[in-house]
This record gives sequence, C-alpha cells and structure tokens, in this order.
Amino acid sequence: MPYTMHHRCHRRMNPVACMKPFKIPESVLVVIYTPALDVLLIERADAGNFWQSVTGSKDQLDEPLAETAAREVFEETGIRVANGTVVPETALTDWHHQIQYNIYPRWAHRYAPGVTRNTEHWFGLCVPENTVVTLSPREHVDHVWLPWEQAAARCFSPSNGDAIRQLPQRVRQRSVSS
Repeated sequence: MPYTMHHRCHRRMNPVACMKPFKIPESVLVVIYTPALDVLLIERADAGNFWQSVTGSKDQLDEPLAETAAREVFEETGIRVANGTVVPETALTDWHHQIQYNIYPRWAHRYAPGVTRNTEHWFGLCVPENTVVTLSPREHVDHVWLPWEQAAARCFSPSNGDAIRQLPQRVRQRSVSS
C-alpha cells in the first residue's frame, strides 16, 4: 500500500519528517459543540489564522472512523471521549455524511505521489459547557468557543463551515431519534 511508504526526503527536510509514513487520504472532521450550540474552533500552528474543527486522518486503513474521531479529538484538544468520563462515547455522533475534496497544495507532500483527493467523514461531539481544552502546541496555537453561525463564518475551509451550518439540524435529528 502506498500509505506505508515514507515521505521523500529533501535537503531542507527534517530527518524525522523523512521517516513519517504518508497520510491515508481518508479523514474525519469533528464538530465539537455545547448544548447551547457554541462550537469549538482551533487555530492551526502551521497556517496562521486558519481556524477549523478537529480533523485528522486514519492511522491505519482498517481503523474504524469513530475511533479515528475520538483519537483526533483527544490528540488535538485533550478531550477524552470514553465511557466513564465527562464525555461518554454516546456523545460522539457519526453524521453519516462524507465529502471528497482536493488536497491543498501546501499539504500535498504528506500524501503518496499522485494522491490529490481526500474523503472526509463528518462527526459531531456534544460536550458540557466549560469543557477544558488542552491544545497540542505542535498542531494548534489557540482555540475559541463561538455561536455556531460565527464559527461557520470563521472557518478557513468552506466544507468545515458547511458542516457547522448543519449542526442545528443534526442536533434536532439526534433528539428526535433518542
């Protein structure tokens, strides 16, 4: 599989980066929100003023998407999604929606040669008000909680904004089916 190959090393590249496997072009986007529909946005460390929801790729081809979502939430925000914690597994909802998008050129080197598109699966995660966020400084430098409309407008990615704009409808659907 091309996903076990390693990045090509360039003279200017950090030697550790040369050993990283290519990213799998299948990822999750997790809209983290409170019962009041305030949405958590995090600012990327590698691209100033790029605000987004939690995102991340599968680590293994057979990794379940819900596991990818919970892992990425913990890695990027410190919020643990697990039964017996403040945020139980039932708080994570698979929205059963996926999109495909072109990989941004600035991040294309992370993928195997010839890979240009990523499939992204959308999830929602309802957390209590005042949930503590602990960012991974390697990935993100700031966070903010905003009403969903403002959060959607602040996202750098149009599809991330689209996901957040679906939040009120997704929450209504979830409460009807519960």
